[in-house]
Amino acid sequence: MTRNLADADLPFLLAPSGRLRAAINLGNPVIAQRDRRGRPTGVSVELALVLADTIGMHAEFILYESGASVASGLCADRWDIAFLAVAPERAEHIRFTAPYLFIEGTCMVSNISPFMNFAQLDQDGVQIAVGEGAAYHHILARILKHATLRLAPTSAAAIDLFQTAQLDAAAGVRQTLAAAAPRMGDVRLLPDGFSRIGQAMAVPRDRPEAVFERVAQFLANRVGDGSVGRLLALFGQSAEVAGLP
Repeated sequence: MTRNLADADLPFLLAPSGRLRAAINLGNPVIAQRDRRGRPTGVSVELALVLADTIGMHAEFILYESGASVASGLCADRWDIAFLAVAPERAEHIRFTAPYLFIEGTCMVSNISPFMNFAQLDQDGVQIAVGEGAAYHHILARILKHATLRLAPTSAAAIDLFQTAQLDAAAGVRQTLAAAAPRMGDVRLLPDGFSRIGQAMAVPRDRPEAVFERVAQFLANRVGDGSVGRLLALFGQSAEVAGLP
């Protein structure tokens, strides 16, 4: 039977350094942002702080500009927990909890674009900008049969690439695209999306099963008691809160 996470050994099996290193993906504004002083804030930051307090450790935030760079950071042993979109391509080295949020992947197009929904984009000659290694990059690579993906280093850079290269569309999280639209000018978001993307907590696969189970239970409890929904409201974000696993 799995012992309580408060037992002396399990916290250090999760965070061997004695501090909880939390990877924060600033490329997804639904779960993390910078405050006016440049410090990380948001749902993922608060969840990391609560988990650190639960296991009696200090939280150390490791900041990344994209989900792909978070995944790469694990190879350098830079974090103990992360907040990432669930992607099968990352599962070799990362274990994902059940999702605590769902967000929509969609596309931005120009106002004069003939494309009125996502299905219309999948045509020969259509070029779509996307952040390389993002969860929706992997999803689009699987589902598109004719359109071409143009890769940018980050999701933010993909939006810039869409504009500077005059591509047909930019793919990303709906909230990210909506936030960028005012500075882009003559653009609109498609009314539909291409995927419902689950956001989960992630733990390195080399951590013991008991550790992963307690992290997963911690997150399920935060969903179940309404904490996740309250945090979204606190930080002015909107997303679909997951049901209990």
